[in-house]
Amino acid sequence: SVAGAIAGGLTTPLDVAKTRIMLEKHSDVKKYTGTVTTLRTIAAEEGALALFKGIEPRVMWITIGGFIFFGAYEQATALLWRTKMWD
Repeated sequence: SVAGAIAGGLTTPLDVAKTRIMLEKHSDVKKYTGTVTTLRTIAAEEGALALFKGIEPRVMWITIGGFIFFGAYEQATALLWRTKMWD
């Protein structure tokens, strides 16, 4: 979960760029043409911190998901060993 939170935080700028590109897809005027160009444009026009918009909910959901998936994996593994399905 911690590793997922760190990865989620570090990749937030890529998610911001992807979202901007996707939302502009059906627009007549194209402001964002690629990942690197989009990152540069956002940083130049809105400041570098704009690349981290939405980091809190992103990290929170990834962390919660990690807890759930890891817990489910541990429970399933324990059940399989108890029932001797992994012998």
